[in-house]
Amino acid sequence: MTEEVALQDYPPERPDALDQSRDEQGTDPQTARTAKLGANEPPANVEVSCGVEINEARAGEDDEDKKRRTTAEHLHYDYEELCSKAFTTADSNIPPNLLQLSYSFGYDCKRRANLQLLDESTLAFMAGNVLVLLDVRTKEQRYVRSCSGGGIGAIMTHPTKRYLAVAEKGELPNIIIYEYPSLRPYRLLRGGTGQAYSFVNFNREGTLLASVGSAPDYMLTLWDWREEQVMLRCKAFSQDVYRVTFSPDNPGQLTTSGSGHIKFWKMANTFTGLKLQGMLGKFGKTALTDIEGYVELPDGKVVSGSEWGNMLLWDGGLIKVEICRKEGRTCHAGTIQQFALDEGELMTIGTDGAVRCWDFETIDAADCVDDSGLFELEPMNEVMIGRGVSLSSMVKSSVPDSTFWFAQDSNGGIWKLDLSFSNLTHDPECLFSFHAGAIEGMDVSGSSHLMATTALDCSVRIFDYLSNKELTTIRFKQGGTSLTWAPHAVNSGEGLLAVGFDDGVVRLLELYNPQRLRVVAGISRSGDAELRLKQAFKPHNAPVTAISYERDGEMMATGSVDCTVFFFAVGGRYEPIGFISVPGPVQGLQWAPHSHERNSLLVACQTGHVVEVEAPGLGGVSVGSSYLLQNLPIRHFCFHSIRSRIERDAEIARRQVVKEKRKKEREERLRKVKEASREPTEEELQEEELQEEEAGKEAELPPIYIPSPPSPLFCMFYSEPGAFWLSMGGYDSGYLYHCKFSEQQGVDPADRRDEPFSFLPIQGTDRNPILSTCFSPARRLLLCGMQDGSVRAYPVDAANAAPGAMQAYWALNLHDGQGGAVRQLRSSHDGRFVLSAGADGNIFSLSVVTEEELEDALRRGRAAVPSPCPSLEAEPLALDIEDPTAYSIETAKQRLELDRLLREAELRRQDRRKQLAELRKRFQALLQLNQSLPAHARLQPTEFELDSCFREEADRRTAERVREVRRELAWEEERHRIGLQKMQRRFWDSVVCDTVTVAAFSSDHKLSTYRLLALSSMVQELSERGPDTQAGGPSTEEQQAATAGQKDVNDKTIKAEPTDVAAVLVLERRYPQAGGSKLAGRQAEKLRKAAEKAEKARTKIEKRRMEWAELYAAKPSKDSEDPEDVRAIQLAAEYLGDFKLKTAKDFTVPEHLRINVEKKKAQLLTLDRQIYQKKSEMNARVLALRDSKVELISQLRLLSHQLQALQGRLPPEKRRPPPAVPTMAPEEMPERRLRYTRTTLQRYAALRAEAARDALSLQQEEPWDVLELLWQEIEEEEERVAKEDVSPRDHGEPGTRTAGQLTELEQEVLEVEEIRNLYLQDVLLKQMEEGMCRFDAELRILRAEKVGLDVQMKMADLRHVTLLEELLLLNDFQKRETTLQDRLTARGQEEKELRLKMEELKQQLELKKREIARLQEREKAIATSFQASLGENNKFADFLTRVFKKKSKRVKKKDKIGTDEEDSDEDSEEESDWDDDEEDEGSEGGADALNDSVCPPNCDPELFENTLVLREHRLDVEELLAEEKKNADALKKEKDSLAKKEKIVQSSLKAAEGDLELFNREKQQKFNELDVVVPLRLHQIEFVSEGALHAKLDSALVLNASALGRLHQRIRELQQEKHQQGELYRQARQRHAQLSLDRRGMEARIHELEVRCEQMMMMKFGKLVDVEAVQTLSGSRMLEEMRQEGRIREAEYTQELRVWQEKVVVARQALTEVTREHTERLKALNSLLRQQKELEEKLNARHRKMGTQFQGHRQAEEEERQRLQQLIQSQMGEMESLRQEIRVLSRKGGPVLPPAQPCSAPVAVMSARHRGHTTYGHTASTNHGVEKTV
Repeated sequence: MTEEVALQDYPPERPDALDQSRDEQGTDPQTARTAKLGANEPPANVEVSCGVEINEARAGEDDEDKKRRTTAEHLHYDYEELCSKAFTTADSNIPPNLLQLSYSFGYDCKRRANLQLLDESTLAFMAGNVLVLLDVRTKEQRYVRSCSGGGIGAIMTHPTKRYLAVAEKGELPNIIIYEYPSLRPYRLLRGGTGQAYSFVNFNREGTLLASVGSAPDYMLTLWDWREEQVMLRCKAFSQDVYRVTFSPDNPGQLTTSGSGHIKFWKMANTFTGLKLQGMLGKFGKTALTDIEGYVELPDGKVVSGSEWGNMLLWDGGLIKVEICRKEGRTCHAGTIQQFALDEGELMTIGTDGAVRCWDFETIDAADCVDDSGLFELEPMNEVMIGRGVSLSSMVKSSVPDSTFWFAQDSNGGIWKLDLSFSNLTHDPECLFSFHAGAIEGMDVSGSSHLMATTALDCSVRIFDYLSNKELTTIRFKQGGTSLTWAPHAVNSGEGLLAVGFDDGVVRLLELYNPQRLRVVAGISRSGDAELRLKQAFKPHNAPVTAISYERDGEMMATGSVDCTVFFFAVGGRYEPIGFISVPGPVQGLQWAPHSHERNSLLVACQTGHVVEVEAPGLGGVSVGSSYLLQNLPIRHFCFHSIRSRIERDAEIARRQVVKEKRKKEREERLRKVKEASREPTEEELQEEELQEEEAGKEAELPPIYIPSPPSPLFCMFYSEPGAFWLSMGGYDSGYLYHCKFSEQQGVDPADRRDEPFSFLPIQGTDRNPILSTCFSPARRLLLCGMQDGSVRAYPVDAANAAPGAMQAYWALNLHDGQGGAVRQLRSSHDGRFVLSAGADGNIFSLSVVTEEELEDALRRGRAAVPSPCPSLEAEPLALDIEDPTAYSIETAKQRLELDRLLREAELRRQDRRKQLAELRKRFQALLQLNQSLPAHARLQPTEFELDSCFREEADRRTAERVREVRRELAWEEERHRIGLQKMQRRFWDSVVCDTVTVAAFSSDHKLSTYRLLALSSMVQELSERGPDTQAGGPSTEEQQAATAGQKDVNDKTIKAEPTDVAAVLVLERRYPQAGGSKLAGRQAEKLRKAAEKAEKARTKIEKRRMEWAELYAAKPSKDSEDPEDVRAIQLAAEYLGDFKLKTAKDFTVPEHLRINVEKKKAQLLTLDRQIYQKKSEMNARVLALRDSKVELISQLRLLSHQLQALQGRLPPEKRRPPPAVPTMAPEEMPERRLRYTRTTLQRYAALRAEAARDALSLQQEEPWDVLELLWQEIEEEEERVAKEDVSPRDHGEPGTRTAGQLTELEQEVLEVEEIRNLYLQDVLLKQMEEGMCRFDAELRILRAEKVGLDVQMKMADLRHVTLLEELLLLNDFQKRETTLQDRLTARGQEEKELRLKMEELKQQLELKKREIARLQEREKAIATSFQASLGENNKFADFLTRVFKKKSKRVKKKDKIGTDEEDSDEDSEEESDWDDDEEDEGSEGGADALNDSVCPPNCDPELFENTLVLREHRLDVEELLAEEKKNADALKKEKDSLAKKEKIVQSSLKAAEGDLELFNREKQQKFNELDVVVPLRLHQIEFVSEGALHAKLDSALVLNASALGRLHQRIRELQQEKHQQGELYRQARQRHAQLSLDRRGMEARIHELEVRCEQMMMMKFGKLVDVEAVQTLSGSRMLEEMRQEGRIREAEYTQELRVWQEKVVVARQALTEVTREHTERLKALNSLLRQQKELEEKLNARHRKMGTQFQGHRQAEEEERQRLQQLIQSQMGEMESLRQEIRVLSRKGGPVLPPAQPCSAPVAVMSARHRGHTTYGHTASTNHGVEKTV
């Protein structure tokens, strides 16, 4: 029992809710604003940042809009006001409830996420224009209709299961939030997209809703759904978007996926508000794919599916790794549709019908180990649902701790799955089964409430639409395309169905009730109905599109896409009558009703052709070669478009009406003028002329347009004999065209152009044509199925059942508005139900009766199922046509006819052959008779030729046939030749030596060669290249580069030092020449020699200091070690190895013993090469022995011939039996089998033909038997020839005389001859025996050697097996080892580069230190030179010292031309600082201080100038020193950073080495697990205990004998080395003691010399002085000159002092007068100031009386003044930080540091920003006040 949700019991609790729902079509300002905003969205880019600024939008709304938009929790909408209802035209008197939805039999399983779980027993899915709520337990349905009427786009349940979101389709569709279980509309979301929603989803908390629209806008919208407000919106992509989800762990992140893309979104707070930022995923090297399913991981990664079935792990918008199964298999055999992250496990659902469970942590940490980008992983659990299942989505049961899931099968099912993956797991259960895809055929029974449907899912289903249940289903291998229920005239029980299929087959199915069959013991029958195949035939080669029975039920017609219509005679078996061809694919068939006189069939073609053919006679079954019916009366109609002409005529009529109206208006005006008895004015005349001109300037009429290609024809039906109605699509939609056949039918159907004679305009069908029609049983309603999924009912006249004006109608939207075109529409036999089937896979049952009548009908029971026929059980099963390539009826008949013609031709050919054979026989008899005649009576052969041309023609044809045969066999010949070459290359060319067995003559000993194959190319390359050598240590180029760098540094140092020393020497040598004229020549010469002597001493001291520095630098530290010892220890550690067993867990594999794939391959190839060499050598010796045997046999044959000749001259009794001459066995000469001649081939062909005749009876493989037989015959022939060669020959007696006839002399000669022959006989026999014995001995010796070699080869084979196992193991480790080795190499290279950089920096730093020391020495030298230039007791010493140390302003050379203002400010500040310092220094001298920029009186100008020059040089040196120190500091910092980086790299290197070591240990453990066969003898086993051998040798250690010998030898070497080291240690101790004694003696000597030196200094100088300084001192010429000059100037200064004292007296008198005058002026100023004070007091008193209204302003001004002061301070701080940053940036080569940020700046700036325009007014007034105060 079904029910539709009735929500009228829940009245609206809010008065304005209804008003709001009414205003949603255009009066709501929010809707208009949202729609406008959606139209102006920008296109989506790779990274977008867009959004709706909600704060700004809300700021512009008034309080009333806010109050109206805010929705309370308890308010709901009225469902009856929202839901779509049936439409009826005005004044049509059609009841609105004409048809009511009764039941839905379909399921749109192809749609994404079309299955939601509301509670533990209720499922929700979309079905066209309704939402179906299905109770899993009771299978009852409830329905919720959409509000737009255009269908439902997506549904989604709230996380709490309390709400259900339904996103619709249509023009500006809405999203309705229903409350569950009351199903009251709770919220209404408007303006999210333009046409349809494709997906909606709630966030984890359920507070937000995300929706995605379909074409054309693809708008992504985020809703605050409780407030019905749009939060954010943005265009998601430019193609279809399949899915959108919120991240469950990151609330501000979303993900969308779709056609060829995945996009990651983030909600970001910006200074303009909340924004939505999207980042498009980049596939990189991975192929572009549509992404159906994905899941967000807790750490922000995303796992998505792909079209080929693998998983893609996304991280940061890029594919991190692609996950597949082992050996490169895909995770699913098809697209991954959905991911589910449940209880720490990741489940995937694929179109292959599998659900697999994966380890979540492994996937989250997955990373590729090579360049393939793949990560292999096997699922933990999996379940295969079933064959033919394609899962698209799953939802989990809402029961807590439940493991049951409900799955959507895109092949038409809903499954219940238990995913507990345990021993108690239930099998998958199919809860419901539906059609998958569009419904292609549907019909109803004429006597019962039964419905049959078929679709391309290869199934035919029977439904009881009275009890709303599916009765039975039958499946085939091809999809169904049409279906017709046989009428009562064909089958009285109405249980026969005719179904057409995609491969052109038509099957007759019989429906019966199995419960009414005869009861048979042991057989239980279940179900209310069953379908049985009665007959199958194939009339077409393309899909069958229409099936129709003739009105009397005697004939059936089928139409197909192959443009044919086939007729069948109806009976117990349907017999073909014939077929006709039509101009296009058949769209529909309709037989003429009984009211028509002619029994004709109306055929509608998709191309717009209509054909009427008269029914063929039942007895006119075709008996020819084809079923094509000829001479049938056929009439054609080809639709020609008239729509453009209709529109043109309507425009003409409209214009005519306008003209008539204007004419009447003109006449009315003229009549009024006449009635007024006056003439028309000029204005009225001009107005009429203007109207006439406007009427004459009418636009052109619409042109006549004919669509190309023609519009498709959808449906048709008879109106009267020869006339019919057509419904067209495309350009010609919008009308019903009334057509009839023309009387002129002689025109070719392809050239016909027939126009309808009438038409009816249909309202609302311009783009929504009628696809299917049917009449109600009473023929009072015309039911129409529309393209938009709606069903219309038009009232018609019951008398003639012809459409009327077609203006009044009733319409209801049932199917999906975008893809749910109504394919079939039927009315039940009693008119109570209307059934519709659509392209969306939905089947709806509509009831015509009221609910009370429907309930009564349901209480009466179910629909009656026809009873089976009595002979059903006795009838054999019908043969089905399962092969889609089977012949059709027409093709089969043509094939039969062709076979009949071939048989007849073969019979005629055999008759001709018999006649020719008889004639040939008679001719042969005549020839024989001619040969029996005498020669003179015989006929010559030329006389038998009637004409020589016949023979020549026969010869020519024979030659041509021979050539033709050769050409035909050329390919076969070449194929066999190439095949022979390939076999030779495969089986013989690769064999270097085949097995050759050499047998002994007199024993059974045999010796065989090794079957040796050619070496592989790798072994040959290895043998040519030799062993690989690996070079270590730094490369030559690096050493050269390091050497060159060191050389450059040294060169720079060497070049720099002499220049600086020369500069110092120049400075030192300038000042002694300054006053050469003031002293005598002898005194000047004395001073010069003293200076030179001091310079030499200084140079000597400096040289000695450098030597000492080098000596101390070369001194080793106390803990230093001898380099030779270090190298020896390193060598020992490198080659001694780890003496732990390899089976130990802590065994460390030495570097030189580590093995990899290349080394193992080299070992394997080396072993192969050695085996090959050994076997080759032995084979060569065996073959040489074989060759000697061949030579020996030939010698034996020769000796045998000689022996036979000799024995012929001996009497028989004295002849010794000769030994048998041996022959070569076949196994000794195997290469003979590859030698063949034409005779051999011919004999092989004969034997093969012989064997082929016996192959059928023997059932054996004849090729092997034939070859063996052929070789046997060849061997027998060779043996026979050999025996003939060695068989004894009868030489006969030399004479015929007897002994009595011989003389004594002759007798004696004969005896001597006999004795000689006997001796020769013995010699020959002995030679033969010795040759054979010698050969046998050689064979036995070589055989013994080969036995030893066999043992070695077996050992080598065992070693080969071990190496191969190790190689296979290494191949498994290769990827990891390569990765670790590359990582280690990279870290080593990085460390090497860092060390090179550090060495370079160390060299540069050392150079800088030397440069700094050199500059410091220069600075000291300059200071020393200055002090020396002053001399002793110089009265200007302080002044000149101050001049020398003064820091004067210097102009620096800039690298850049321009400078910034901050630089100039900084320079000015520095200059001012220097000036201040100078002023301070100048002020210290008091008023009498001298000007240091001018040479003072009595001071030597040359000395002053020299001081200035030395000061400049000192400043230059200081600048260079500062620069060098700065560079040195930078180098130190860089070195420190590199040192830190080196530590990090070293730690990484150690980690990499550790990983590699662990890997090598793991590899060694795997090697230890391999079994190695070591054959041992008992004397080699020394693992004994108490003289007994252990029972188990598991703990024994196997050592090689040579290795054990080397160990013993090494022990002896180590003992000898220990003795040598002890001797060296004793000698070293003795030398150490001697050196210690020498050191103590030298220390005592040094102390004695130091004491003596000090005593001499005290005696000479009276104090301890620096000897080096004394040596560098020289006489001061300047000092002597200054003393002389001082005495002269002292007299001059005394005279000048008297003059200045007199001037001071005069100045004091003038000062007294000025002081008196100034005192008078101060008194006047005091009086004025007193008056000013009185005036100010009066002014202040007046201000205080003006009120307190300005006190608040003053306080605000004071606050503003303080704020501005803070702002100024913060700006000064920023200026200072910027100056510091500029100062840092202006330094050359220094590190750049970030500027200092004052903490108070942001506060001041923000406060100023938030004050607005008022702040600026206060700022102005405050500034004005400040100016006045200043």
